[in-house]
Amino acid sequence: MGSATIEKKEFPMSIGGEWVRTNAKRTIHLPYDGTPVGETYEGDATTAEIAVDAAEAGAGAMAGLTQYERAEILEHMRRLLERDAAEFSLLVSYECGKPIREARMEVDRCQQTMIASADAARNLRGEVIPMDAAPASKGRWAMTVREPLGVIGAITPFNYPLNLALHKIGPAFAAGNSVVHKPAGNTPLSALRLAGLIQEAGAPVGAYNVITGPGGKLGTPLITDPRVAMITFTGSVPVGEQIRAQIGLRRVTLELGSNSAVILEPDCDLDVMIPRCVTGGFTHSGQVCISVQNIYVHESIEKTFTERFVAATQKLKIGHPLDETTDVSSLISVGEAERVELWINHARSRGAQVITGGKRQNATIEPTILARVAPDLEVCCREVFGPVVVLHSYRNLPEAISAVNASEYGLQAGICTRHLGRAFEAARQLHVGGVIVNDVPTFRADHMPYGGVKKSGIGREGPHFVVEEMTELKLICWRG
Repeated sequence: MGSATIEKKEFPMSIGGEWVRTNAKRTIHLPYDGTPVGETYEGDATTAEIAVDAAEAGAGAMAGLTQYERAEILEHMRRLLERDAAEFSLLVSYECGKPIREARMEVDRCQQTMIASADAARNLRGEVIPMDAAPASKGRWAMTVREPLGVIGAITPFNYPLNLALHKIGPAFAAGNSVVHKPAGNTPLSALRLAGLIQEAGAPVGAYNVITGPGGKLGTPLITDPRVAMITFTGSVPVGEQIRAQIGLRRVTLELGSNSAVILEPDCDLDVMIPRCVTGGFTHSGQVCISVQNIYVHESIEKTFTERFVAATQKLKIGHPLDETTDVSSLISVGEAERVELWINHARSRGAQVITGGKRQNATIEPTILARVAPDLEVCCREVFGPVVVLHSYRNLPEAISAVNASEYGLQAGICTRHLGRAFEAARQLHVGGVIVNDVPTFRADHMPYGGVKKSGIGREGPHFVVEEMTELKLICWRG
């Protein structure tokens, strides 16, 4: 392990530019070994109400900024993230147990999210409507403009605690909105530190407010407050369905996960795809919404791929997240690791072959590869959110496409082939939000549209795309 040390610190909530403490404290622990890494405070319904009060004032101030001024704040945030990258990387690693090398990559991606958000701020625009295209509109002229919604409620998960937060905060600022952010209970530290950075970047008071505590005490009052114009949520399907039921006619975007698949055709480049499948399946212990969970391998290359994929997986080093050589550390909690272990053992009891891995120690699960898995088992048809990959053999491309489409999810899928026609056949027929050709579905660039179909959610992220969801389109029409 390197020279970094864990120093327990206090992280109060941030509401209306003030640091807020309550009588209810919570200690945040490093998931790998339970080391305490920070102390936070838990709010309640009153806390959420006060935060929305502050955000209402912040929304007015944000709406009064020019697009240039919003972009300047976002670019200032990027520069501060670059300056404080080492600190944020440690916080991310501490709170979610992500290997430090992956945490640094997350912070690097945060800077790209800010660049894309600043660009979205500068390029927010309406259009001229050709009114004389209809005879009754002769002599009229019209245009559209985009106006802020007001207060955005952002609820974020534990797996990318900083970048997924900024995917909501950045576009909200670009559109001229304010934010009340409720981070995951296990991973609030980077968001609370971010509040100080946003203040330093010059955002108006109340533009960004962070409340921490149990979802039941904070999430429900935030979602049901009519002053919150939009909820943007990343998390589980049951919670997403609950939000959808509560939100009514207000705006919502939901990113709810997947059991993503990649199809490997006979002509795929195994030298490229084997390391990509290892990375896609086991990055952050598989706790990625677009983690490779199902690999469909053509029967003609099944034996070669399996042997090489297993050998590459077995080289991954399990260890402490602050060790520079660690590839795989822990899941977010012992409870989650026990759930994944249970799913693996259930598959084994139903005849699945555990080719490698499958063992648990505390919150860590060995990288696991399964074969001969019935399609109705949890490890295949549900989102594992752990370091588990299932191998399937197929005879022809339509068979593989049909198997992928049988999933109740549809976030992203991958197809690897040198044959352009088969690549486009898969791209057109796969019922998912994004098809990644000649790579794994785990690929994501922070400026691209990102979101799913079916139970994978509603709406798209990516600053340029979600900023349209975070604004209201207004028509201005007059007679000349």
